[in-house]
Amino acid sequence: MSVTPDHPNTGDAAAIRFGRTAPGIPVRDVEAALPFYRDALGMTVTFTNGDPVGFVVLERDAAEVHLTLAPRHTAGTHNVAHLMVSDATALHDRLVTHGARIVKGLRDHDFGLRAFVVADPDGNRIDIGQEL
Repeated sequence: MSVTPDHPNTGDAAAIRFGRTAPGIPVRDVEAALPFYRDALGMTVTFTNGDPVGFVVLERDAAEVHLTLAPRHTAGTHNVAHLMVSDATALHDRLVTHGARIVKGLRDHDFGLRAFVVADPDGNRIDIGQEL
């Protein structure tokens, strides 16, 4: 049975509220990944687990990401997260200043977003957008 947005197969979809989502992002080395997420993106470490650390929760405003140690991880060409921000240009410029690799340059799209794609040190791609 297929489910379409107009005809969910169970419950009243309008009555169901979703909370924030927190993508799990695999990294080969947690300590090497932290400067990107903490310093370049400006997120705060709110939880760590393991000795050595193999899992980290980082937050900023309503955004949350979970870094998970995966020593054999190889990044794909897909985006692992989509992050909406209030000022894509300012974040783009901040990331460039921090030496981050911009995969797709900042531009305005006809679907109403100013957006760009950045890669973390492991090559995980994050699509960053701002509503126009």
